[in-house]
Amino acid sequence: MTRHETNGLRQKRYVRPRSETSTMQQLRSKYAMKGGAIGALIGLLVIASCAAIGALLYYFFSCPCERTPGGYLLGEEISEAVADWSFANDVRLCQIEVKRLLPHSVNLNCMLAGGELFLSCAGCEGKTWSTAAMNNPLARIRLNDRVYPVRLSRLTDPARLDLAWRAREEKLGRSPDRPRQAGWWSFAVVSR
Repeated sequence: MTRHETNGLRQKRYVRPRSETSTMQQLRSKYAMKGGAIGALIGLLVIASCAAIGALLYYFFSCPCERTPGGYLLGEEISEAVADWSFANDVRLCQIEVKRLLPHSVNLNCMLAGGELFLSCAGCEGKTWSTAAMNNPLARIRLNDRVYPVRLSRLTDPARLDLAWRAREEKLGRSPDRPRQAGWWSFAVVSR
């Protein structure tokens, strides 16, 4: 320790030995590097989170895509009731949005038969969209970038199921005489 004078008073002042000073500098340097690494890690996590949120939003508003479900259907909203769905047979796949906690949409075959619009679903029992449709029949359907409010009802009458099946087979270019698959469901679609 050394002594020096301040305002005429003698005070003791602690002077660190060189070895202690270099140890402190090393520790500061070590923690500064850790802090830099932690900051870089936090930055990467923020970027990854933003990318994931962006991908989810893109998926939610852009799909359904092939077999990947989507969320809210975008398109021109048509509020007038539709009496003639004949244009539906010109569309390869319909996109149906059902109501859940968040909107859920999927691609489905849709076909016209006897003036009625039907949706087709193989192995439908327990699927997210069909379960939601049975719990809440209010839905939205997108055809040619136009979105229509509809009401869905599952067909259980064998004659109506056969009618929808034959219309599906014809639309897909198959023989309408082919027997209906077990586990195949159809929903009638009514404009609201």
